[in-house]
Amino acid sequence: MKTLLKAAQVVCLDAQDMIFEPGYLLVADGRIHSITSSPPDDFAGTAVDLGNKLIMPGLVNAHTHSPMVLFRGLAEGHSLFNFEGWYNTIRMVEEVMTPEMIPAAVLVSCAEMIRTGTTTFADQYFWMEQIVPAVRQSGLRAALGYGVVELGEAEARQRELAAATQFLQSVAHDPLIQGWVGPHAFFIDNSEAAMAIELDLAMAFNTGFHIHLSTSGEEDRYCLEKYGRTAIQQLAKMGMLEHPILAAHCLTVPPEDYPLLADVPFTAVINPSSAMRNAAGVADACGMLDASINLALGTDNVTNNNSYDMFKEMQIVGKLMALHHRTPNALPTRTILHMATLGGAQALGLADEIGSLEPGKQADLITLDLDEIGWTPRNGQDVYTALVYGISGMHVRDVMVAGKWLLKDGRFQTINYPQASQGLERSYQQLSEKLSN
Repeated sequence: MKTLLKAAQVVCLDAQDMIFEPGYLLVADGRIHSITSSPPDDFAGTAVDLGNKLIMPGLVNAHTHSPMVLFRGLAEGHSLFNFEGWYNTIRMVEEVMTPEMIPAAVLVSCAEMIRTGTTTFADQYFWMEQIVPAVRQSGLRAALGYGVVELGEAEARQRELAAATQFLQSVAHDPLIQGWVGPHAFFIDNSEAAMAIELDLAMAFNTGFHIHLSTSGEEDRYCLEKYGRTAIQQLAKMGMLEHPILAAHCLTVPPEDYPLLADVPFTAVINPSSAMRNAAGVADACGMLDASINLALGTDNVTNNNSYDMFKEMQIVGKLMALHHRTPNALPTRTILHMATLGGAQALGLADEIGSLEPGKQADLITLDLDEIGWTPRNGQDVYTALVYGISGMHVRDVMVAGKWLLKDGRFQTINYPQASQGLERSYQQLSEKLSN
């Protein structure tokens, strides 16, 4: 099946920074067949005139926890970036929640991501048997990491790693879902005994680790005291860095470890809104970028972010870096867009499949309404500046993954959002009652 999309502008975000005005993007069997500035002569199929819209690659949210939309508002005024704050807020709530509360929360999260232009997301949580069906229903592309918290307890370790193994087996051949190992935090709530088993899992399933790293320096203090080296250096010693690592936050990574991280499949996932709301600090995105470390962008959970809008994250990381370094445009807009697209794709091992619009890649794309506010004067601000600083995810009108529409003319195609939202409200009421007892 072939579909020809016509739009006022196609922004490819590829290595050549190709922009077509107007643009004709031909989708065949879920992949991009061609992108041209005039219609192909021999086209036979379905033609869709999108009008005054911009087509661009779908965004990659490289770190979040989709069930935690259920906790929105429950951690206000608390920092989740240290063990005490996380354990006494989120972990205490998780101990009374039930699996039945998960599906509606995940569907609402997926709907919010779709509505604001995300086509791929990297998640880390447990109860994957509840999460996977909801993600499949949504049609989003996802890298799901089974979240392991064992706190050094042998029984919890055995239970959690057995569940992680079962999950990895269940998605081994899924066309849109990758299975990852998701230790919550090395050396903090995942012991060295658990890490050894997690390493075996990564090797057995040819996958990587989705972790939290350097949110407060706790793991560095532990490793320096126990091993006489930093956490990164200890991870290298254990062989963990030989596998892909999605490392969320990276606020306190020692700069002397940057060269080591640049030579391995490591990605620092910057989550600016979450770090600011938790009063946790500022990631050295510019320094890591200068050291050739791959950077991606994520929202983190929306418990106290509180938004899945990746366009907001792009704007915030740009402004935060300018303020932090007292340098306008310290992080250029084109670099920020790379973090939100191809940088995330590279982190997931999908750079040859998604992250830019190029013939042969998957047709994962979004459209933005050029008649909405924020774009003009079109000959004034360049399109990259407009995408980062002028607009928001609410400009998104259409979303496609692997050639399938997930959002069309602002309407969900795969999710019944009112139904999911009502289900989330019921789950929140049940959770509130449990917490009050």
